[in-house]
Amino acid sequence: MSESGTGGSGRGRGPQRGNASGGGAGAGGQSSGFSGRGRGRDGSQRDAQGRERNRGPKRNFSENAPSQRTRRADPARLVAFEVLRAVASEDAYANLVLPARIRHHGLDKRDAGFATELSYGALRGQGTYDAVLARCVDRPLDQLDPAILDALRIGAHQLLAMRVPAHAALDQTVGLARAVIGAGPSALINAVLRKVSAHTLEEWLELLLSDEHDDTRIASIRYAHPEWIVRALRQSLVAHGRPVTEINELLEADNAAPVVNLVALPGLGTLDDALESGATAGELVEGSALSSGGDLGRLASVRDGSTRVQDVGSQLVARAMAAVELNRTEAQSAGQVGEKWLDLCAGPGGKAALLGALARQQGATLLANEPAPHRAKLVRQALSAVPHEVWHVRTGDGRDVGAEMAGTFDRVLVDVPCSGLGALRRRPESRWRRTPKDLADLGPLQRELLKSALDAVRPGGVVAYVTCSPHPAETTAVVSDALRKRDDLELLDAGAALDKVSLPGHLDAGHELTAQLWPHVHRTDAMFLALIHKKP
Repeated sequence: MSESGTGGSGRGRGPQRGNASGGGAGAGGQSSGFSGRGRGRDGSQRDAQGRERNRGPKRNFSENAPSQRTRRADPARLVAFEVLRAVASEDAYANLVLPARIRHHGLDKRDAGFATELSYGALRGQGTYDAVLARCVDRPLDQLDPAILDALRIGAHQLLAMRVPAHAALDQTVGLARAVIGAGPSALINAVLRKVSAHTLEEWLELLLSDEHDDTRIASIRYAHPEWIVRALRQSLVAHGRPVTEINELLEADNAAPVVNLVALPGLGTLDDALESGATAGELVEGSALSSGGDLGRLASVRDGSTRVQDVGSQLVARAMAAVELNRTEAQSAGQVGEKWLDLCAGPGGKAALLGALARQQGATLLANEPAPHRAKLVRQALSAVPHEVWHVRTGDGRDVGAEMAGTFDRVLVDVPCSGLGALRRRPESRWRRTPKDLADLGPLQRELLKSALDAVRPGGVVAYVTCSPHPAETTAVVSDALRKRDDLELLDAGAALDKVSLPGHLDAGHELTAQLWPHVHRTDAMFLALIHKKP
C-alpha cells in the first residue's frame, strides 16, 4: 500500500528538528475499526444486523488491515538498520560501513541520502532517543534485544527529527522489524513507536527535563552528548579563551550533518568538475570547495586523487605548517638541497597528500610515517597523485623516528592519535564509545610522539603539533609539558599562521600562541595547532 505523497517508502525530503509528523496513535489517521458497522443515532456502535458491540473506549488502529501491512524491509531503512547493527555488534565505523551497504543494496541517490540521514541521525541522537524510549518501554532498555533497540532508534529518529509521515515511519519500521527480526518483536516495536509518536521532540524534551535542574544533565539529554563530554567541552572552551556560554552552540554544531569539504592538491588538481557538478568554492582556504554530497567518485579529479575529500580544518593546519618562514641552512642557501619534511602519523594519508603537493611546489621532499601496514598502504594510495620522487612512505613506530633520524627534518607534522572530540559530527558513533579513560590512556603516547618529532627536527626547524580534539589534556597540557622539559624550544604564533593561509585572514582562532578551530565558529572540525620552533 502506497503512503500518501511519498510513494511506497513513505520518506520525506530531509531532517526536521523538534517536530514529529502526526500525534496520538501516530498511525496516520483513524478508522472506525469495524468493517461494515455504523454508528447509531444515539452514538452506539452497531453491526449490520443492528446489534450493538460494546467495546469500551475508542481504540486506535493502523490504517492498514493486517493483510496489507508492510512485510518487507524497505532497502534504505534496511541499510540504516545494518549500519547500526554493525556499529553496535562489530564495533564498526559508520562512515566505512555505510557506503558498502548502499552499494550492496543498489540504492539510488535519493534513497542513499535517506539512508545516510537515517543512519547518522539515529546514531548521533541515540542518547536523546534512548531517554524517550525509556519512557515508552516497560523494562530497562539494556534488557531489550540489541536489534530491537536499534530498530526503535531508527523509528524514533524518523518520527521526531525527519519529515516522514508518522504512519509511514511506523509502517515501514514495523515492516523492517518483521522482515529481519521477527513477527513477535515487530508487535513490540509497533506499540512502543505509537507511544513515541504521541509527542513532538520538543514536547518530549519538555517532559524529560521538567524535573531536571543540573545544566550538564539538561544539555546531555537535549543535545545527545554523554555528560562527561559536555563537561569536557565546557572545559575546552574556557581553556582556549572562549566563553563557556557557547557550549550549547558547540553541542548543536556537533549534531549538524557536516558539509563535504574538497581540496584540489596545489599544482596538481582542479576543482572545475566539482564546481560544474554543484559544489561551491570554499570560504576559508584557497583551493577548497563545499559539496552538497552525491557520488563524488564519479568526478574524474577525485578518481585520480588530485582532488580529495578533506575537512577544511585539516587543510588549514597543514598549510600553516608549510608556510612558516624558517632560516635556511647553508646547503639550502647554496641550492644544494631542498627542505625535508616529515608527517610522523600519516595514516590514512589525507594531510600527507596535501603536504606532498605543497612540498613539490616548494622544492622539498616528504617522508610519511605510519606504523600499521594496512594504513601505510592507504598513505601510498593517497600520495599516488603526487610525483613519486617527492615522497617516501616509512612503515614503523613514530616514536623511533626521533632517535633514528635526529635533527634531519625542517618541518614535522605530528597529528597524534586522540579522542576525536573535535570530529563528533563526522563520526556519529564515537561520542557513545569514548570514555574519560581514553584521555588518560592516550596522554603518554601523545607525549612520546611529540618528543620524537622534536628530536627529529633540526635546530631552526618547526614542529606542528595537531589534534582533532580541543580537550586541554590532549592539547595545551601536552605542549606545556614538552616546553617545560627543554630550553631549546619556543612557541610561534599559531593563530597568526592560520590567518596567513586563510582567505578571510582573520579566523580568531588563536589564544596564547596556540590555535583552536571550532565547529560552531569556523564550521570545521575542532582542530588544535601548536607550532613549536627549535631554536638554532
